[in-house]
Amino acid sequence: MGNPFEELDKAKLTIGHIKVMIVSGLGFFTDAYDLFVIGVVLLILSGSEPTSFHLTQSQMRAIGASSLVSAIAGQLIFGRIADIYGRKKIYGTELAILIIGAFLSSISWNFESLLFSRILLGVGIGGDYPVSATIMSEYSNAKDRGKLIGLVFSMQGFGAITAVMSAYALTSFLSPETSWRILLGIGALPPLFVVFFRRKIPETPRYSLLVAKKKDEALKATRTVLGDEDGAEKKFSSLLHIEEKHMDFKDFLRKFWEPLLITSLAWFLMDIAFYGTGIYSGFIVSSMIADTSLHARILSAGLPYFVGAFGYFIAAFTMDILGRKRIQIQGFIAMAAIYLVVSLSMVSQGGKVIGFTVPRELTFFLYSLSFFFINFGPNETTFVLPAELFPVKFRSTAHGIASAMGKLGAAVSTYLMPMALDTIGIKEVLIILAGISIVGAALSLKLKEPAGLSLEEISEEKILLKISN
Repeated sequence: MGNPFEELDKAKLTIGHIKVMIVSGLGFFTDAYDLFVIGVVLLILSGSEPTSFHLTQSQMRAIGASSLVSAIAGQLIFGRIADIYGRKKIYGTELAILIIGAFLSSISWNFESLLFSRILLGVGIGGDYPVSATIMSEYSNAKDRGKLIGLVFSMQGFGAITAVMSAYALTSFLSPETSWRILLGIGALPPLFVVFFRRKIPETPRYSLLVAKKKDEALKATRTVLGDEDGAEKKFSSLLHIEEKHMDFKDFLRKFWEPLLITSLAWFLMDIAFYGTGIYSGFIVSSMIADTSLHARILSAGLPYFVGAFGYFIAAFTMDILGRKRIQIQGFIAMAAIYLVVSLSMVSQGGKVIGFTVPRELTFFLYSLSFFFINFGPNETTFVLPAELFPVKFRSTAHGIASAMGKLGAAVSTYLMPMALDTIGIKEVLIILAGISIVGAALSLKLKEPAGLSLEEISEEKILLKISN
């Protein structure tokens, strides 16, 4: 009989696939908006403009890293729960937590209240990673799986751009105090429209059949993306018993420790660069532009996101052609080269940039280009790979572990970046990031390429099927 998901794997791309992708992806639009808009809020609350409270540098570091730290808890907790109780049972809960956190952050009255709300927000953001990635992976056909999972994550590009555009528009017409509150409150709006649709998505076919042992649920899920597929219906209805080779968590770690370690470390290293340069982009590019007004800093900090957004979608649409491994390695190498070139173009003294060996505008363009290769590279692939390389019983758990390691790198970078910029300076920081990127490329050489294979082939799952005559 072969793989019971053969029809699902060989199917053409359908409107059902697109619907699942959009419902999953809209959460990532909000995740990115909420994570990156805080960079603008920090510019406002640490600047000279009058606001209800002012953040010191240490408080700014804590706020910047808070959601990233709590996201680790969300990724680990939701990732494990989704494997134990099912993806559907908790899908939408993470967005409800995010909504509450975003709303509370907009009405914060001091450092402590803002910190608490950002921590709550981070738990919701973290929970979205393993659950959405796993759901999209387990619904996808083999040919387009990389593209579909990649497009879910690509919604981050729109979220980051929306954060920049909203910040520029609001600060143009409203006071800084009103602007930062509305900016944080906006993050609660998109999830309100998504929670309902997430609750309507059936349990994934693979979890339904292999873990929950519910043929009817598996068929219902398959119909979600394939419609009334006779082949799948006949195949599922003919099954008397489905048995997966027993594997407990110790067995899982014994067999999959290497891909789990590589995907986790690669994500950790990538997020050090991505979030360090992303959240503090406004502070970094201030050394590359002549105009240092709030509007100029917001706009110039946002331009790298516009450049980077193209990288998300190019990665998604070439993922199944070039392969995840190749895109990840070339992205890391390009990042390292750009960081080194930008660093060499700077003339520094006492950690401060005092000039450039090339036109200032060229340095800024090259720095912006690093965002393109982060996204057309490891930022996209580190999200996709853990959703494919592991067996169904531990797929969400593994993605939660890998993404938690990424957020750990993001939190470390976000917390230390302001201090590093003040002490050693941006030139030296970029050299460090270049070294980190080279290590990421070297690690990625050990990855397995999953493009074009079924999830069961990739993870080498042993499925025993008893079929009625």
